[in-house]
Amino acid sequence: MRDEKDYDDIPGTFVFDADRSREGYHLNQFCISLRTQKAREAFKSDPEAYLDRFAMTEDQKQAVRDRAWNRLLELGGNIYYTSKLAAFDGITFQDLAAMMTGVSRDEYRDMMLHGGRPIEGNRSKSEWEKK
Repeated sequence: MRDEKDYDDIPGTFVFDADRSREGYHLNQFCISLRTQKAREAFKSDPEAYLDRFAMTEDQKQAVRDRAWNRLLELGGNIYYTSKLAAFDGITFQDLAAMMTGVSRDEYRDMMLHGGRPIEGNRSKSEWEKK
C-alpha cells in the first residue's frame, strides 16, 4: 500500500516513483520479458502459465488479461515496459498513448503537435472540484 503523495493530485497521472517501482517490479519483469521472441511465443501459446511465472498480484494479472493500460500504470507498471505488452498486441506507442488518454490517434497526434494538454484544468484534481 502506497502512502499518499502530493503529486497524487495530478489528474490522469500515475507517477512512477520508488513505491510504484517496488509495487510493479514483477509486473514490469513480465512486460520486459516480452522483448524476446521465446517469451512472446510462450505467452502466446499459454498466457496463464506464462503469467504464473511472475509473482504478480491477481489485480496485476487481471489488468494484463484485460489490457487495462491505465490500470497497469496505477498498479506499478512503467509505461516503457508496459508498451512491450502493447507491442505484443501490435499496438504502436502512439496508438497506446491515444487509447490511454481516451482520444483517437489523430486527436492525440494533433494534441501533441500543438503542445499537449492545456495546463488550465489539468494541474490538480482540486481544480476540477472548483468548477
